[in-house]
Amino acid sequence: MLKKNLVRIISILFLLTVLFFIQRLVVPKYMNDIVEGSLIETYYDEEKNHDVVFIGDCEVYENFSPITLWEDYGIKSFIRGSAQQLIWQSYYLMEETLKYEKPEVIVFNVLSMKYNEPQNEAYNRMTLDGMKLSMSKVKSIRASMTDEEKFIDYIFPILRFHSRWSNLESQDFKYFFNKDELFHNGYYMRVDVKPVESFPRKKPLADYSLGQNAYDYLEKMTVLAEKHGVELVLIKAPTIYPVWYDEWDQQIEDFAQENDLMYLNFLELTDEANIDFSKHTYDAGLHLNLQGAENLSKYFGEILVENYDLEDHRNNDEISKKWEKKSNFYYSMKEAQYFDLNKYGYLKNFGAKKPANN
Repeated sequence: MLKKNLVRIISILFLLTVLFFIQRLVVPKYMNDIVEGSLIETYYDEEKNHDVVFIGDCEVYENFSPITLWEDYGIKSFIRGSAQQLIWQSYYLMEETLKYEKPEVIVFNVLSMKYNEPQNEAYNRMTLDGMKLSMSKVKSIRASMTDEEKFIDYIFPILRFHSRWSNLESQDFKYFFNKDELFHNGYYMRVDVKPVESFPRKKPLADYSLGQNAYDYLEKMTVLAEKHGVELVLIKAPTIYPVWYDEWDQQIEDFAQENDLMYLNFLELTDEANIDFSKHTYDAGLHLNLQGAENLSKYFGEILVENYDLEDHRNNDEISKKWEKKSNFYYSMKEAQYFDLNKYGYLKNFGAKKPANN
């Protein structure tokens, strides 16, 4: 009897191990393209003692440089961003973050207030698949699923991606155990330049009211920040597309005043932040490039240190050594990207697509 039980246990463990390795193989790696899909998981390997944590969509992970905040102000920061991160996903990432650490400030980008309902599985997965299993992840999955999706597919991704057997690529084997380091405390660097040639026309909407579901989660963020003694700062990044309506901006401004929160619309502060759309964007105004992100971070960092009790850690030798290592990687990535631009005319090795006219 004992022998049979032992055989049964070994068989179950073997089966679970095989399923784990199969799942690891078929789940997308996000290394050679759509690299943003790897952003969320990078947080777990970091030391959890940040002064400032950003949460939100691409308007945080492409527009703010933690290295600049460190070098200019001694601020330790991290960006928990992902593509089209919806506000309920941001809320549950915030909830999860506060179980790991208590930063002085959490910064939330408000563009996702335009979405009141679940949107798209592909974008959902770029946020949810990278989260460790927890109640925060479970609740985020339930809030994010579209009608066609199944909860179990998020808990066991092998059920969703088993059909990728016929589409496996070399990167699936290359990055089976480890992935390349592509980000800088959650920042996705791009040094290329594609200037804004025209500003999008704001098409009139039948109703400019931001949705109640989105408002409910913004209120939950406010309550959660207050409960943990964390300052919540609302921002709108200085990117011109997707368009940000004045009517939306006024609603966020009203909410911030009612809840005694700082709200900064950087679209109205481009001159102060030294943002030039002819030089500081790599995709005609959707996101800032490296120079734009550094300029915006210098400006925002000054606001943060003037308004909040943030310690300058640059005189701490132990912390400075760790951030020196981060800075060295940052500048080596910068050099490598400029090398790509000079050699190929585009960023061949950094998840950027080759221009159509090349």
